[in-house]
Amino acid sequence: MAGLFEKQAEMYLDARPTYPAEWYKMLAELTAHHSLAWDVGTGNGQAALGVAEHYEQVIATDVSESQLKFAMQHPRIRYLHTPLSMSDDELVNLIGTEGSVDLITVAQAVHWFDLPRFYSVASRLLRKPTGVLTVWGYGIMNINPTFDAAVKHWFESTLPYWNSKIELLSGGYKELPFPFESVGLGSEGNPVALDIPKELSFEGVVRMLRSWSAVQTAKEQGVDLLSEDVVQELEAAWGGANVVRCVVYKGFMLAGKLKL
Repeated sequence: MAGLFEKQAEMYLDARPTYPAEWYKMLAELTAHHSLAWDVGTGNGQAALGVAEHYEQVIATDVSESQLKFAMQHPRIRYLHTPLSMSDDELVNLIGTEGSVDLITVAQAVHWFDLPRFYSVASRLLRKPTGVLTVWGYGIMNINPTFDAAVKHWFESTLPYWNSKIELLSGGYKELPFPFESVGLGSEGNPVALDIPKELSFEGVVRMLRSWSAVQTAKEQGVDLLSEDVVQELEAAWGGANVVRCVVYKGFMLAGKLKL
């Protein structure tokens, strides 16, 4: 799925919500050791930065070289390109050794993965028995009835341009296979709900929507899902171009350890 995010890599950097610092503290408390973490599908490194506050070393990987070009640097983070052609053994050896990873994180990305392959590699890398794998995502922001209705109406126009794997995300990961033992933060079929608050300008909203893969796919097919008229309609529902609002993204998380 690397190609879906190649062209909007720079836009993606500042358009997406920031995950609360409390999340990383909560996850760090679940692992007995804090030597090595692996952030998979790291994109611009947003989640890797949070993880690095609690772990001695973070390996942050992505199949998209364009995303990694905009990754935010940190002395404890090592960014690595992992093309889809890389074998499982090569990936394991690149990250560390079998049983060496204390925490594996996947933020807003696991729905794109070859899940059986990813879970196999993750199981090899996780420290036994204390290593934890956690995945999370979020849906459309909730603001007020007027704007929420306008975005919902617009979202329906994007549906033909999404990859089918997005259904796992839009379903809040309730249908996501997750064959790991619960550690108290959700379980297969029952992710835990978590809010992501953010202050957002209307320009930020538009940049976030433009960063969606469906919008980019439509554009490649000659369809502008965010035409000037559409943006003006959304702006009116928002309350004006200069209005800054406190919004809430509805997040969801699953965390677990190996079933031994």
